[in-house]
Amino acid sequence: MGKTSDLTAVQKTITDTLHKEGKTQKVIAKEAGCSQSSVSKHINRQAKGRKKCGRKKCTSSRDNRTLQRIVTTNPFKNVGEIHKEWTAAGVSASRTTTRRLMKDMGFRCRIPCVKPLLNMKQRKKRLAWAKDKKDWTDAEWSKVMFSDESKFCISFGNQGPRVWRKSGEAQNPRCMRSSVKFPPSVMVWGAMSSAGVGPLCFLRSRVNAAVYQEVLEHFMLPAADQLYGDADFTFQQDLAPAHSAKTTSTWFKDHGIPVLDWPANSPDLNPIENLWGIVKRRMQYARPNNAEELKTTIRATWALITPEQCHRLIESMPRRITAVIEAKGAPTKY
Repeated sequence: MGKTSDLTAVQKTITDTLHKEGKTQKVIAKEAGCSQSSVSKHINRQAKGRKKCGRKKCTSSRDNRTLQRIVTTNPFKNVGEIHKEWTAAGVSASRTTTRRLMKDMGFRCRIPCVKPLLNMKQRKKRLAWAKDKKDWTDAEWSKVMFSDESKFCISFGNQGPRVWRKSGEAQNPRCMRSSVKFPPSVMVWGAMSSAGVGPLCFLRSRVNAAVYQEVLEHFMLPAADQLYGDADFTFQQDLAPAHSAKTTSTWFKDHGIPVLDWPANSPDLNPIENLWGIVKRRMQYARPNNAEELKTTIRATWALITPEQCHRLIESMPRRITAVIEAKGAPTKY
């Protein structure tokens, strides 16, 4: 007996005729010379256009538009608050219905992206900077060494990874995640170019101008030798107080290193921010027990960054600049 896809035109005609006469699928299969499952599948395919059965919807199109307006107006409300506001508008629906309709509308509960708050003056400066750099080529951007600091904590975020467990294992130490009020953390300075990454510096104290200049002396200069050799390069840094201090500017002049002008509050323009994100995602399932183990994990993960990854990030600079221009200086997705 053939499968549904193997039914001949004659078998399909026999099946349709006998089905209209009210014959059972078993009888139809015997007459058509095919399996009963083939008959069932064919009949179900033919019945797809029938009127949908089931309970009538408890909300109207107007009610659904009201729900969509509530969610759009304040997307940071939880389902309980949205359901309460929706039923207060005269809609009779359960909380489960509220959640289901929100999902049908395309809403998903996600961790919000964090973007810097920019005033109008900062937006104008970002826009002017982007227009000034819009014609830079990949070769020009490859001569820029990007740098930044980033904070790493033993616990990454409040949610962390999920766990597979059986009923009753909620308190099993194997299935629990340790939590501390003030998790140990380290501040890391790093640099990158299209050729790869430089050595990391773990900062032990608050970064002032003197500490930052020590970082430049003992870590930035070796990174420059490693990534550029004797070739010229331009150094990038943000406008943190230690970076923009007069003594720091003097240090760069004394060492003959040009510094790229940089707009304030613009992490979306710095490709090393994406590199930090890559490192933290790779460390998501790491379980360091103290700051020293955390440093070891960071070093090992940083060492896995390839020059190809860095090159791709540097190649994104023209797209980042175009995005800033299109956004008229506002924060972008990068």
